[in-house]
Amino acid sequence: MNTQHIRPASFTAERAWGARTIACMNGISTRLHWTDQPYRWHVNDGEEVFVLLDGAVDMHVRDADGSVRVIALQCGDIFYAGAGCEHVAHPHGEARMLVIEQEGSI
Repeated sequence: MNTQHIRPASFTAERAWGARTIACMNGISTRLHWTDQPYRWHVNDGEEVFVLLDGAVDMHVRDADGSVRVIALQCGDIFYAGAGCEHVAHPHGEARMLVIEQEGSI
């Protein structure tokens, strides 16, 4: 039997957006990320679920008309990016998040 017990608040990485893979199931990965820096504008290969576990993050989303809106995420919030959604996360200091997405997605 394989089990894990993880305390996200104590997780850090050697670089911004470093991650620990929790599980890969049927082509879907679940990873714990740590960062203190913004990511980059990107579109995932499929859908993404982003659960903020610690800290605060402004999620910038580019809408179809090219306008950008900012969604302020607080600890415990969930952000869903559908296929084709261009977005970038900007943390306020350190943040830890659980990201569930297609394996190998950016």
